Amino acid sequence: MNRSLATAFVVASLAAAGCSSSPAAPFNQLPGSPATAFRLQNYEPPPTAATSAVPGLSAIPGLPPQIQAWMGQGAAGLGQLIPPGLIPPGLIPGMPTATAPVAQPDAQRFHGFRILQGTQLMDESTKEKIAKILGDKDNFESTGGSCMYPEMGLTFSPMGGVQNDVLISFSCRQVQAFNFAWPHNGTAMKASTVEKMAGIVNTIWPQ
Repeated sequence: MNRSLATAFVVASLAAAGCSSSPAAPFNQLPGSPATAFRLQNYEPPPTAATSAVPGLSAIPGLPPQIQAWMGQGAAGLGQLIPPGLIPPGLIPGMPTATAPVAQPDAQRFHGFRILQGTQLMDESTKEKIAKILGDKDNFESTGGSCMYPEMGLTFSPMGGVQNDVLISFSCRQVQAFNFAWPHNGTAMKASTVEKMAGIVNTIWPQ
């Protein structure tokens, strides 16, 4: 291979590497876009609802088993995402405690889920980290549950009139896209993806 061909090969290889490391659309536009993250109440139990207990964890009336299991595992290091008052007093040490909250029909909502806190993402590096996580197909798989009890929401607008929304459920390990086609085959977060997102959550909403 002569020098010119070798140079062309190296340039093409570097270009391909750069493209492969870029987050999938539309997340490649997230770092430069106005963005807001939401803490969401993942479930609002009916007053008379009841569920079975997860082993090692007392039953919480009205709470789906996926959320109970998530809390029983220490909420995967995401205790700050558990809505205030969702856990009865003394059930899990260090977690917010009170009686289970009832539905709030007049509360602000994001795709039907009550907003507990909204935070505008001003730090571009934080948005870049989120883009790399959500925009990488290797962070997702096709297996996993199909429930959707989101503890986090994300919205970003790369241009006027365009709004890309994502619901993120750590208890279900699922994501759901709105207003755009999800770019990967799977929507289930891998365990390593949950850990990566936990780091982001702790940056946005420190414990």
